[in-house]
Amino acid sequence: MPQPQKLSDIDWTNWRPKDPATLVFVFKDDQVLLIKKKRGLGAGKINGPGGKLEPGETPEQCAIREVQEELHVTPENLTYHGENLFQFTNGYSIHVHIYSTDQFEGTPTETDEAIPVWYPTNNLPYKEMWADDELWLPLVLEGKSFTGRYIFDDDVMVDYCLEEK
Repeated sequence: MPQPQKLSDIDWTNWRPKDPATLVFVFKDDQVLLIKKKRGLGAGKINGPGGKLEPGETPEQCAIREVQEELHVTPENLTYHGENLFQFTNGYSIHVHIYSTDQFEGTPTETDEAIPVWYPTNNLPYKEMWADDELWLPLVLEGKSFTGRYIFDDDVMVDYCLEEK
């Protein structure tokens, strides 16, 4: 079966991801807490903390747990921004729920999964991030909601559609 190369190759109404996951963007003043991933999907890239849902877990529960595991910080009062649906040409797929907050407990601490780094919101390291981040992360910064669909060949974005809600 040929792998998808563009969005129209996929029946998105019947699309089911291999993995549901989350990303969380923690804000303080005019900065956002990002991580340099040490392992897993996107290792070496800069991203928000997050990860895969465990069985029986809601996306919000996963978002909180993943930030705790990766940075030893507990995010509070999460705001849901939307979802990104990713299909990779190698067959892998992931559905990512996006959250943000400016309330948290704890001090960001390096773990075996991630190195925490605060970045000014007006100078994000997009060249070190996934290609799609530059499209939708500005919407998170503006407090907006969205749905995105993306096709990636390894870490190269080959097609996308982003809809603001």
